[in-house]
Amino acid sequence: MKYYPVHAGYPSYAEVNSAVEAAFAEHGRGGVQMPPKVYVTFVGNGDFRTMPAYLPALGIAGVKVVNVHPHNRVRGLPTVMALTIIIDVETGAPRAIVNATELTAIRTGAAGAVAARYLAPRQSVTLGVIGAGRQAEALVEAMAAALTIEEILVWSRTEKSAEAFAARYSDYNARSLPIERACDCDVLTTTTPSTKPVVMADWVHEGTHINTIGADAPGKQELDPLLLLKAEVFVDDLSQAIHSGEINVPVSTGHYDPGRIAGTLGEVVIGKKGRSSPDAITVFDSTGLAIQDLAIAALVLGDDEGYELPFP
Repeated sequence: MKYYPVHAGYPSYAEVNSAVEAAFAEHGRGGVQMPPKVYVTFVGNGDFRTMPAYLPALGIAGVKVVNVHPHNRVRGLPTVMALTIIIDVETGAPRAIVNATELTAIRTGAAGAVAARYLAPRQSVTLGVIGAGRQAEALVEAMAAALTIEEILVWSRTEKSAEAFAARYSDYNARSLPIERACDCDVLTTTTPSTKPVVMADWVHEGTHINTIGADAPGKQELDPLLLLKAEVFVDDLSQAIHSGEINVPVSTGHYDPGRIAGTLGEVVIGKKGRSSPDAITVFDSTGLAIQDLAIAALVLGDDEGYELPFP
């Protein structure tokens, strides 16, 4: 068994986008095993999740253990930390342990890029960014490998963070703006840990595509439920989205009927589903799938820099 620290030499976003797109296609064809993620909650601190899956097309299986602790920044720790354990399909023996902390941000960014490539109204876009943390960076970088970004409009609860983010992406004409103006875009990404809507229906114009990333656990939401009712909502996985995605709170309160879901991203990738018209508002409800973690782990396992660990 090997341990892959993955401190450098990350796969390129073009590679990851392609691998994640292929994993979604397998999901759309029904060619994966992936039980819904399981949450263990630490009241007042955060949670950790276990995410098992088997991706026969790659001959790879495993489970990711990942935490989300929103207050970790003041402790000098990442908000999200993760390990992926790869299991040998033939023997069940552990094959590898992968440091998946940075890979989690990268593969989540790739999912948003794949969704935007298929659902955005055009391929040269103004990108709105709500939230200016590491996940927002990954989404911009993944999107830049899939689309042409003309400008970036960014908002954060902390103006200093938004301004620093804009400076980091000055090559894309990035600007820090009030949230209403940041929503005036072709593709909108939301990456906040909010439990109350931060994006209102009136701020989003026809034809916009929205990637909702922050609502990744029960009780979280970023969009006005009225916006969901105006939009065509595509999910990464139906059961996870209902339980812990952007739609989880509106579903639990009776403000959104799961029967309205337009399809999964996998179905979009294989051409089975898609936006109904150029003027439709589309939403990709991203909860994060274990098959994404397997897809990116498969790229890492090709690296010979892992350390041998004795087992059993």
